[in-house]
Amino acid sequence: MKDILLVSATTFGIQAFVTLFVIMDPPGATPIFLALVKDQPARKRILMAWQGAAVSLIVIVAFAIFGKFILDYLHISVQALQGAGGLLLLLIALELLTGKDSSSDKTKDVNVALVPLGTPLLAGPGAIVTTIVFVQNAPTASMKFALAAAIVAVHVAIGLTLMFSTKVVGLIKESGVTLIARIAGLLLAAIAVEMIVQSIKGFFNL
Repeated sequence: MKDILLVSATTFGIQAFVTLFVIMDPPGATPIFLALVKDQPARKRILMAWQGAAVSLIVIVAFAIFGKFILDYLHISVQALQGAGGLLLLLIALELLTGKDSSSDKTKDVNVALVPLGTPLLAGPGAIVTTIVFVQNAPTASMKFALAAAIVAVHVAIGLTLMFSTKVVGLIKESGVTLIARIAGLLLAAIAVEMIVQSIKGFFNL
């Protein structure tokens, strides 16, 4: 019986890891990350890569523990959370597309590893809701442990992916980074619009 539970918990953990990795999509977030940190020195870019992963981990863990209670208490629907995240990402996308200087006096102290990278790009509505669902489907202590291990493993993978992506900046130079910023802006705008559309569909049951 213990072996069956062990296999079940292991399978559950693997499923959680794969699902969260696909939803959070660190390779897909890489061009956006590079565009956001293009003006930072190499050491700062590596630090921000791990800061983004850490912020995402904190958000996901917080919602894993308190998520359902928070949403129910504040009467916030998943659709509202999704729409808000989409609007925030759309604002960032417009800055990337128009080439707005994120290093201006007004925004120079803003850490993009916190927003929008850590959340809502990585720890977005999809990842948050998925985590809440996995928590509800983990009745045993072994399954809860497997889920916790999966969440940590996903964020280690995110940190490593973003850290190694910083090596690209030194190779493609400023013109290449500018091109990446425009492409990233377009991709981020598409992600934002998709989130908003899904939010609208959810509100009206379409």
